[in-house]
Amino acid sequence: MEKNHFFAMHSRMKYINRWSLMRNTQSENISEHSNDVAAIAHAIAVIKNVRFGGNVNAERAALFGLYHDMPEIITGDMPTPVKYHSSAMRNEFQQVESLACEKLLSMLPEDMKPYYEDCFFPKEKDEYLWKIVKAADKISALIKCIEEQNAGNREFDAAFASTKEAVKKLYLPEADAFIDDFIPSFFLSLDEQNQ
Repeated sequence: MEKNHFFAMHSRMKYINRWSLMRNTQSENISEHSNDVAAIAHAIAVIKNVRFGGNVNAERAALFGLYHDMPEIITGDMPTPVKYHSSAMRNEFQQVESLACEKLLSMLPEDMKPYYEDCFFPKEKDEYLWKIVKAADKISALIKCIEEQNAGNREFDAAFASTKEAVKKLYLPEADAFIDDFIPSFFLSLDEQNQ
């Protein structure tokens, strides 16, 4: 019997918590985060197509968002200050992440691997979609910062400012449009959103 552990491993995403160096009022795991990133990446791609004359595959952007953090089941969620401490540290982490991706792909049957490979080893043809996923990843983090701030947690104030700036530096008008259209609602209560 083949050992096809891919989806059993995927289900473990719920055990990997994010923001490990920060005091959180509500924990967030990479499964929840990846779901948010997939939805946001899809929306950003749709905005690209309908408002900015693009022709990107929104469903593929969502797919990449869904799996973008799966290697963290093996590597853990490396805190940003550690991951980006130096170029040497970043290069080492990229090698570890690559090995994790290879391990995850090895857990699929041979006939399925080609359908998942692009989710773990980005191809040049998908470069723009991965830029959208990166923006969605940052926007998801921005939303987490807002949620923590709304709960009175000032621990996320600096992260909010730096994350918002990081999205701007991607120079994606469709990501900026998502922020303009959808982020203000995250500052509102449920009752205010329902009005």
